[in-house]
Amino acid sequence: MKKAFLLAIAMVAAFSTQVQAADIEAGKAKAATCAACHGANGISAIPTYPNLAGQKPAYIVQQLKAFKSGERNNAIMKPMATMLTEADMVNIAAYYASLK
Repeated sequence: MKKAFLLAIAMVAAFSTQVQAADIEAGKAKAATCAACHGANGISAIPTYPNLAGQKPAYIVQQLKAFKSGERNNAIMKPMATMLTEADMVNIAAYYASLK
């Protein structure tokens, strides 16, 4: 129990550092291709594509990693996510989280 608690704290601390180090402008630039499906301001005009504006950064990073690893199988998102580094994902997530 104690080890699990310490591991959870370490994971939160590691992610918190990433979020603080996120570059919203770099995320905005990298997210330019995302706009085709998710909208210029993160609000999709296509009902089957999710809105990303205002999403929590951890959620966006988690989903991008799942697409990249193949945990989530999607023919459109897999190639998009495969091109992203972890820093790209954190920056994109910060950008979309900054939109309201």
